Amino acid sequence: MIVIGIESSSLVASAAILQDDVLTAEYTVNYKKTHSQTLLPMIDEIVRMTELDLHEIDGIAVAEGPGSFTGLRIGAATAKGIGLALEKPIVAVPTVDAMAYQLYGCAHLICPIMDAKRQQVYTGIYRFTENFEVLRPACALPVKELAEDLLAREGKVVFLGDGVPVFRHTLKEMLGDRALFAPAPSARQRAGAVAALGMTYLKEGRTVSADDFAPNYHRISQAERERAKRLEAERGHHE
Repeated sequence: MIVIGIESSSLVASAAILQDDVLTAEYTVNYKKTHSQTLLPMIDEIVRMTELDLHEIDGIAVAEGPGSFTGLRIGAATAKGIGLALEKPIVAVPTVDAMAYQLYGCAHLICPIMDAKRQQVYTGIYRFTENFEVLRPACALPVKELAEDLLAREGKVVFLGDGVPVFRHTLKEMLGDRALFAPAPSARQRAGAVAALGMTYLKEGRTVSADDFAPNYHRISQAERERAKRLEAERGHHE
């Protein structure tokens, strides 16, 4: 089986090709360029370098969210375009699930954290026993509420993601020596992990059509929040 992985939920833009259990190519950039400029050229490059016939792929695994609204929309549009053109299914992979999957076999709790602003994080809680276990599914919540949840669980916790530089002090203050932090190679999103987890979901039949796929933002956008506030203010003015 061959799966293309796409990750664009944060500053990181990443594309990968997974063939059975071999990661044949991965192109990851964590730099200030828009994904609309980088993602398709990255996919084109790894396809060309591996001499892959895109008609041979079995599916497109894409990070569905949470994350940057703009980044997720670009990733979704890219995946949908490829899926529609090739008539291939899409595998929706929660962003933080794939991040945790990068630490496969870790003996501690795993907690990806993405900075969601306003003292909140996009996160989830995971562990590996015989299988990859989701203890708290992907969600958005205040970082202190997350720390309290982790305090109620046993064991050390490995944090990763762009929320670490923002909330490291808070997490160390609340969790002490229980708080550990992933090294640089595992600290940000990677399309290889999206493809690997997507391969598992594909084998389980957990796919959607390119027409039906949509990102999962996990909360409304700032523009929608501001619009709701304006409407509420206008209603209050007229009453």
